[in-house]
Amino acid sequence: MAASQITRALSVIEQLALEAQGLGLQAIADGVPMPKSSCQRLLNDLIQQGYVAWDAHRDRYQLTTRLAALSQRHLSVNGVDDPAQPHLDQLAEICGDLVRLAVVDGDRLVFAANAQGARSGLRYQAPAGEVPPLFCTATGFAWLAGFSDDDALKLIAAQGPMDPENRGPRAPQSFAEILPLLQLTRERGYSQVIDMSAPGMSAIAAPVTDAAGAKVIGVLAIGGPTARLTETLMNELAPFLQQTARDISAISVLSDYLRRPPSAR
Repeated sequence: MAASQITRALSVIEQLALEAQGLGLQAIADGVPMPKSSCQRLLNDLIQQGYVAWDAHRDRYQLTTRLAALSQRHLSVNGVDDPAQPHLDQLAEICGDLVRLAVVDGDRLVFAANAQGARSGLRYQAPAGEVPPLFCTATGFAWLAGFSDDDALKLIAAQGPMDPENRGPRAPQSFAEILPLLQLTRERGYSQVIDMSAPGMSAIAAPVTDAAGAKVIGVLAIGGPTARLTETLMNELAPFLQQTARDISAISVLSDYLRRPPSAR
């Protein structure tokens, strides 16, 4: 009996973790599944313990921040500053190049964290806090692909004039050259650039969403010298990149990198 109640409690918590606006009693009971009366008693217990709150105005239940706080405390005690960082480190080990996580901050992206996988030879290194240009980077394309063409071009224009002369030889020269790249990104589910952001540099990037998959809140990218990070290698790394992006999306509510944009820190 106790184990059954634990299983049901965890099921309720998992449901609520995917619904930022909360859920009504019937929806929760159907999702477990369990009778409404039993579900009501279980929710009351979770409210008493501080894990769930009831919004009387909307008649909905929501998770509190207690579970997230406990997770952060556990990670801190075990020497992990942010739950997204181990995912970055693991991907860096797989690809052998620089892995970077950018977060959405208003109408721009800002790199918040990285992990260096290169152990020898050319090492691409870039600081956190950098704002990537949207018109010529894999990171920018991975984010912009989630918008309509018109909205994507407006975000590019908001960054100021395009300056391809200070970029790689394959950097787009006009808005018209960007649109096919965004469409290709939508079809693939990830973006890929060679000799665009800088001469001799390649990158591949995939979007990171909130836990419900409803909104893009960041971009995960791999970057390195074109001589090493070839188009063939990027195609091979794409599944690992996308899976890592999904893994980070699933724990995004726990990540300080993703919960607060740099301007709010």
